[in-house]
Formats: sequence, C-alpha cells, structure tokens
Amino acid sequence: MRTAYSVETVRAAERALMARLPEGALMQRAAAGLAAACADLLGRVYGSRVVLLVGSGDNGGDALYAGARLARRGAGVTAVLLAPGRAHAGGLDALRRAGGRVTGADDAEGPIARADLVMDGIVGIGGKGGLRPDAERLAGLADRSRAAVVAVDLPSGVEADTGEVRGAAVRADLTVTFGTYKPGLLVDPAREYAGIVRLVDIGLELPGEAELEALQHADVARLLPSPAAESDKYRRGVVGIAAGSARYPGAAVLAVSGALRGGAGAVRYVGPAGDAVIARFPETLVSDAGPARAGRVQAWVVGPGAGDDAATVAEVLAADVPVLLDADGLRLAERDAVRGRTAPTLMTPHAGEAAALLGVRREEVEGARLAAARELAAAYRATVLLKGSTTLVADDGGGAVRVNATGTPWLATAGSGDVLSGLAGSLLAAGLAARDAGSAAAHLHGLAGRFAADGAPAGAHDVAALIPEAWRDVYD
Repeated sequence: MRTAYSVETVRAAERALMARLPEGALMQRAAAGLAAACADLLGRVYGSRVVLLVGSGDNGGDALYAGARLARRGAGVTAVLLAPGRAHAGGLDALRRAGGRVTGADDAEGPIARADLVMDGIVGIGGKGGLRPDAERLAGLADRSRAAVVAVDLPSGVEADTGEVRGAAVRADLTVTFGTYKPGLLVDPAREYAGIVRLVDIGLELPGEAELEALQHADVARLLPSPAAESDKYRRGVVGIAAGSARYPGAAVLAVSGALRGGAGAVRYVGPAGDAVIARFPETLVSDAGPARAGRVQAWVVGPGAGDDAATVAEVLAADVPVLLDADGLRLAERDAVRGRTAPTLMTPHAGEAAALLGVRREEVEGARLAAARELAAAYRATVLLKGSTTLVADDGGGAVRVNATGTPWLATAGSGDVLSGLAGSLLAAGLAARDAGSAAAHLHGLAGRFAADGAPAGAHDVAALIPEAWRDVYD
C-alpha cells in the first residue's frame, strides 16, 4: 500500500530524525537519492547539461547538493538562483567546489534552452497559491525546452496537502519525493504536474494515520471475496439492482453486467428494463414487484438510468441493508433519508454530480477533489466514491482517504459508471465494508478499463467483460 502524509506530519518526522543525525545528514540522504534518479533519467551523466532552479528553502539545498554530485560525475551544472542572498550556503559552496556555475534568474534563458535536464528546487512542500512571476517565467522556460524536468519532492506551485493547483506550477516529467508520498502527488489536478513519482527512503518514522492510501494489487486481493467449499449463491450474497427506465434500459443491463462479475452469488433486478436484462443475462433474477417484494438481498444498487423514479429510490433507501446510490439516484435521494440510514451507504458521484449535491460549481470540485470528497461524505453521513482521473473514496468518519489511479482516460465513456456501480454493489453484498467495496471496485474497474482499451477506444460492455481478467491479475 502506498501512503501519503500531511506536511505537518512529515515535518515533525524530519525534525525527530534530524535530532538523531549529524547536522546536514538528512539533506545529504535526500540529495544522494535525487542525484541517482537524475542520473538514471539522463542515462549518461558525463557531458550532460543540467540546470538547477534554486529557491531559498531546503528544496533549493537538496537541488544544489544533488547538482554537486552530478558535477563531480562530469555534468555541466548551472544553478539559477531566484533569491541569491538566501540560497542554501552549504549547498552553494558544494556546487562551486564541484565545478558548477551560478547565475541569476535574468540570465537563465540560454542555459535552460541548452539543458538536458532541469531540476526544480524552487518551492518546497509548504508552498501555497502558485508560483510568483519570476518563478513562473523559469517554469515556462523549462516547459518549452527540450530538457527533462525533475521536481524536488513536489512540483513547485502545487499544494502538497490538497492536490490543488491555484496558479502557475512546474510540470515535471519525474518527481523525486523523500520519505513518503505527499497527497498532492496522488490526487489530481496536482498529480498531472508530477509526472512519474519516485520515492526515496530517507529513514523517516511516520506516526499516526496517513492522509491518503493507495491500494496495490496485494491489498485488493486480501479484500476480494472468495467462496468456500460450503458456499452457495445465497451465502455468497445477493445484490439487488434497481436501475434503468424506458428511456435508459442500457443502464440496467450495464449495472447488472458489473454486478454479475463482482463476487456475489446472485443478482436480482427490479425495474422496467427486465426484458432487456434477461435477454442479455438470463442468470439474473428479474422481478417487477418493486424492491420491497423482490426477495432477500444483502445490498442494493439504485439510480443508474432511473430517470425520475423517486419512489423506487426512496424505497431502496428505506431498506436495512447497504445501498449504493448512483447517477439519477443521487439527484432523487433526499439528504435526510441518506443521513438517517443505519446501514452503510456508498455514493458514487462524478464531479458534476458532486458539485450539484454540494451547491458549488463543477470546477470547484475538480480543483479541490480531496476536500470535496470529504465534505460530501460528512454532509450525507455516507461513504463517497468520487469518480474521476483519480478516484477518491472517503468515509464520513474521517480517516485516510483511499485514492485509485488504475484507470485510463478511455474509461470516460457512457455506461462505464453503471458497470462500476454494479461491481461495487456486488462487493457490498458479498460482505465488504463500503470503503473497501468502493476501493476494490475502483481498482478492478480501472484495470479492466486498461485491458479493454489497450490503447484504443472501448465501450462500457468491453470493460465489464474484462473484470474477470482484472480479478485474476490482482491475484496473480
């Protein structure tokens, strides 16, 4: 599992470690890892041209010491100082002794244009509000150059704790981060600025709970249900799907397709698209008697393609079993009905739906995804799976937010969310907690999307068909 910690926690851990180490040793550890990552990216260090963008903080010191290491290996290194009087004195001395050059920001254009690698040490993890004009100019020169851009710990201009980008920021090809991941490296929009992220262990001991968790295959494999010898379809769980309408029968078919591949023993369908569902999936238990009379279920999925059927949404929310609320169900559900539930509720909005529920603009949700997921979970006393390029799963009780990035942009296609809803609902019926069901479903759904697309467009039905392959990949 990848974990990301807040700036406050990281700084406390750094202070505790520095108190036990010789002065400057922690920075040297970071610089050594940074220099090694840059050397790997360059391939051939000797004769390469490296430019350091150096601010006044410790990130600038890391860049200077790493630049000195590269200079001793034969690179031509130039440090561009944004605040010459406040650059890290020890790092600056080390660079000069190694043969590096130092210049001011006004003379940076030529060196950056000729560089093979630009190292961003402008602002550290405490930076807020985007870059200042002089730093923005340098970031623009680096972005327009042919050089590879390497960010030190975090791209300058992005916010470490929130993943927000409130102004100009460095766009890195590689970010070398120290001790632990920072939330902004895992959550969009900041994640888009980080490029590939490489973690360097510097010996930090991080107490307390992480801000973010990113599940890996092994973590998901431990969560997925596995039938035992005595299992039958009812012991494995039965998921109910209340979805679709005369206008949108396909939403019901796709939600059922995800549910059938999600580990539950049986799928019950209730709604007006029964003929379409049974024609495609004859193993589905179809009923037209309404949710309360459909038979026993261990979880419900309600809302995909439901149109204006508020009565069915209300009836499902009144059931004393876990409920996944998606699509039209999010619009039709009464907030008090969701807040008053005693059984778990998993809400699965995209950014536009989350914005409508929170009463804000979509751009506000997309710009502050972590805050939006937490706020929505608290407002509805539910678990929220906020869909997007990085899917977030937040509990109403706080704690670490789960982040998933297994997907592909090809998943932005009609019906993809319906498949995800059915899959997550099936995992709820199989006994997983809402947070685990949402996290595992997002992981599998993203993998299936990758497999289905394989570099080309894919439809939602293609994604559903490859969930079993994704499941096997997790175990293998």
